[in-house]
Amino acid sequence: MNIVITGASQGIGKAIAEKFAANGYSLFICSRNSANLSALAENLRSVYPAISVYERACDVSVKPDLQSFADWILQKNLPVDVLVNNAGLFIPGNVFNEEDGLLEEMMKVNVYSAYYLSRWLLPSMMERRNGHLFNICSIASLKAYENGGSYSITKHAMAGISANLRQEMMPYGIKVTSVFPGAAYTGSWSESDIDPERLMKAEDIARMVYMAAQLSPQACVEEIVIRPQLGDL
Repeated sequence: MNIVITGASQGIGKAIAEKFAANGYSLFICSRNSANLSALAENLRSVYPAISVYERACDVSVKPDLQSFADWILQKNLPVDVLVNNAGLFIPGNVFNEEDGLLEEMMKVNVYSAYYLSRWLLPSMMERRNGHLFNICSIASLKAYENGGSYSITKHAMAGISANLRQEMMPYGIKVTSVFPGAAYTGSWSESDIDPERLMKAEDIARMVYMAAQLSPQACVEEIVIRPQLGDL
């Protein structure tokens, strides 16, 4: 079994990579941070020598770079069983006064990367009539919140892509799951004064994604909504 994960060098993407590797999946992983990505790949190869770990530095906001990543995967001639569109960018702001160009910048990472990578990898999955897509959305996909701005707009768009793909892929036996995580303790929270115990763990999201991927072909978890026990921040 093979899984493709974007934005895999840290946070939720890294936790998902570790969870699936621990359960025998071979990995195709990418990230802009090549040093962290290589360190993750080397560690997983050491801990789980029975699996293959293929890593490639990729800026998913640059379409030719993303295309090269997709081509590199397809050239391996190995089936893609699970695709996790996880790469994301959060820059706080408000629609009425945030810096010009912020929406376009986040659209490239949060929306276009999932749109194009899905388009490029889905045909082989459709031919095999098998596969599972996970689109990492956000609680910000479901409601507006303070300082959400363009980030929330892009995450609403990501949820729209996911909902459309769910309908489109039904006849091909391909599952599509939208994941709506609330605040999880990742690098973006490390410099805040929030108690880590107030937040979820990235591993919590990874466990839910893995469990949803293990159901029978007759069952599809359409949405995973997961929040901190004490509610959103």
